[in-house]
Amino acid sequence: MAPQYAPSLRSRLAPLLLFLQIGFIVIYYFYVEIENNVNGITFRNLYSVFQDLNVMVFLGFGFFSTFLVRYGFSGSGFNLLVAVMATQWALILNGIESWYYRGKIWIDMKSLVIAEMCTSLVLISIGAVQGKTNPVHLVLMALLEVFGFVLNGWLLQTLLKVRPLNSIMLLHIFAAFFGLVLTRVLHRSETEYEKEKLNRKTGLFSMLGTVFLWMFWPSFNSILLLEHHSPERRLRAVCSTYLALAVSAVASFALSVLSSHKGKVNPTHFLSCLFAGGVAVGVPMPVIHHPWEAMTIGLTAAVVSTIGFRYFKNHMLFAFDCHDTCSILSTHGLPGLLGWLAHLLLQIKHCDDHTTATRFAVFHISALFITLSTSLIMGILTGLVLKWDIWRPPQDKKCFDDQAYWKFEHLAVCK
Repeated sequence: MAPQYAPSLRSRLAPLLLFLQIGFIVIYYFYVEIENNVNGITFRNLYSVFQDLNVMVFLGFGFFSTFLVRYGFSGSGFNLLVAVMATQWALILNGIESWYYRGKIWIDMKSLVIAEMCTSLVLISIGAVQGKTNPVHLVLMALLEVFGFVLNGWLLQTLLKVRPLNSIMLLHIFAAFFGLVLTRVLHRSETEYEKEKLNRKTGLFSMLGTVFLWMFWPSFNSILLLEHHSPERRLRAVCSTYLALAVSAVASFALSVLSSHKGKVNPTHFLSCLFAGGVAVGVPMPVIHHPWEAMTIGLTAAVVSTIGFRYFKNHMLFAFDCHDTCSILSTHGLPGLLGWLAHLLLQIKHCDDHTTATRFAVFHISALFITLSTSLIMGILTGLVLKWDIWRPPQDKKCFDDQAYWKFEHLAVCK
């Protein structure tokens, strides 16, 4: 039988990338300028966390995506491609307000940091469809998801008067449910998943990415407090995040051993649940005043994440035809919802007036409802766009395989 080759993307990927990049250059030529009035202290503070965020985006998520045994090049390479495209696009969308009032999109370190945080949103969602999509799909997905997230922030600011930076911390919930509904729309009933596994080498690289994410997560959670908050608030954010991460790391070890029939650490459980505490503590960070609160959130997040990974992934596949490759529901979705609930409870606890507490509860629930609605709607629309055969989706037998997209001379098939 003649070998089945993956459809060529030469007529799709190269024109799309060149068209988008030239379009970005034109937009930047006419409408984008670099800010002139720069505060030296603010620049140094933001540049240090910008570097930390770069490590998370390009090394952390990049290496974390290499766990599939035959998809390592694609996992890391497509991560880089999507990240740089999404960052350029996010700078434009986040600068529309500046363009409207000032006639130009002025960029500085703060706008770069926010754009890369929007990029991390896309890299989280990619985990749900990893191995089942081609790079054309991923680039289009990045453009539509960043647009949806910016739209969600505008809705929160317009309808609920939410501060622009506070809405960004809902990115874990937005990304997780966007990815889940997207993979549901793109589901293939006959896809074979025998290549969806890891070995010692790919697991080691993925572990390296997880360690990078774990190390720099305190910077991720404290970035939004750098400009308008006191050093005490920033210190509290860093310490709370570190303690939550430490507790979730310990708990993920213990729970992985408990959930194993032979009492061994399951690497997939550990990799997915290690930084659940950092995800969960991001939303309630402004109302955490004591170390034990952050540690409790970290412990609960690890429990929820481990249980979700152990039981929800297969259940979502068989019950809802929702195949979540990287288990973003248990890694980001459930801890994100837990953090949202913790924020609600802690804020109500600190309120002495019942009327104020009730108003905050309504406000908080409304923010979650808007975020979930926008995420699900944009996920469905993106899935419908990506289902078009014009994008040449990979064949079922070519899913989770680098050879569909990368040239390896020693693995070439001779006719």
